[in-house]
Amino acid sequence: MRDEILKIPSNTSLMYVFGGLLLLMLIYFAAVLLLRRLGKDPEYVIPPDTMKKISFPLILILFSFLLRMNSLRDLLGLGEFGYVFRKSSTLLFIFSFTWLLIKIIKLVKQLVIENYDVSSADNLKARKVYTQFTILERIFIFIVTIMALGIALMSFEEIREIGISIFASAGVAGIIIGFSAQKMIGAILAGIQIAIAQPIKIDDVVVVEGEWGRIEQITLTYVVVAIWDKRRLVLPTTYFIEKPFQNWTKTTADILGTVFLYTDYRLPIEPLRDELKRILENTELWDGQAQNIQVTNATANHVEIRALMSAKDSPTAWDLRVHVREQLLTFLQKNYPNSLPHTRVFLINEFDKNE
Repeated sequence: MRDEILKIPSNTSLMYVFGGLLLLMLIYFAAVLLLRRLGKDPEYVIPPDTMKKISFPLILILFSFLLRMNSLRDLLGLGEFGYVFRKSSTLLFIFSFTWLLIKIIKLVKQLVIENYDVSSADNLKARKVYTQFTILERIFIFIVTIMALGIALMSFEEIREIGISIFASAGVAGIIIGFSAQKMIGAILAGIQIAIAQPIKIDDVVVVEGEWGRIEQITLTYVVVAIWDKRRLVLPTTYFIEKPFQNWTKTTADILGTVFLYTDYRLPIEPLRDELKRILENTELWDGQAQNIQVTNATANHVEIRALMSAKDSPTAWDLRVHVREQLLTFLQKNYPNSLPHTRVFLINEFDKNE
C-alpha cells in the first residue's frame, strides 16, 4: 500500500515533466520553422542564419522554464531544494534572455550595415551608417548588461536589503564615487554624442595632435586613429567634442592638393601651366575636377608658384602631389635650367667711378 501511495505522485510528476518538456520542444521547433521560413522568404528582412545564432540562448530560456517546474524536483526527489531550483531558474532566464537580446541587437546591426559597402570609393553614407550602428550597438549592449546584472542581484533578498541599507547610510560615499566617475560618464556621453552628431566616422581622414591618420575604431570611451606610418593614436571621445581638429572627409572624400615651387623671375608661367595640364591628363591619380597654376607670392629673391590639383581622396592626393612635384622639377631642369632662384649681386668699379 505504501509503495502504491508513493508510486502515484511519482508517475504524476513524470507525466508533468514529460508534458512540459514536450510543450517546450514544440515551442522551440515552431520557432525554428517560423524563422527559417521567414529567412528564406525575400519579402522579409530576417537573415537566413538567424535561428542558428539565437538557438542556444532560446534553448536556455526554455530550459529555465523546465527547471522551475515542481514536478521535476519531485521526480528527482529534490523537493527540499526548491529555493535553489527557483533561484537557478531565475538567474538562467535572466542570463539567457540577456544573451538573446544581445544576439538580436547584433543581427539588427548586421541587417542594416550589409546594405552598405564601406570598402567602396564613395563610402561616405556607408561610413556614417556603420559608425552610428557600431556605437549604438555598444551602448545598447552596455545598458542591457547593466540592467540584467542589476535585476539578477535584486532577485536576492539578502543583497536587496544590504543594498538598501548601504544606499541609506552612504550618501557621502555615493557623492565621492559620483565625482570619481565623472570623467568616465563624460566619456560615455561624448561617445553617445559622436554617434548622434557624428563629427567623426569610421575611416574618416583627420589631423589630430599634429598627426595625419584615419579613424580606425570608435568606442564609448576612446577613439583609435591609425597614423600614416602605422602607429596608433588613442584619444578619449571627449577630445573630439571639446577640442578643434581637422576632418578632411566630413562631407566628401575628394580633396584639393597643392605643390609649391620657388623660381626665378625669368621663368615664363604659361609653359609651366601647359606642362601641369599634360602631367595630370597622363595620370590616373587626378580625378579631372580641378587644376591650375597661380603665382601666389613674389619676394626679392624668388617667385612662389602654386600648382593646384584635385583627387578623389587624401591618400591619392598625397601620391598625386608627389608625382606632380617630381615631374615639374624635371621639366624645369630640362627646359629652364636657369629658372632656379638666383641671388643677384651688382659690382661697381670704384676706380672707374673716381676717374
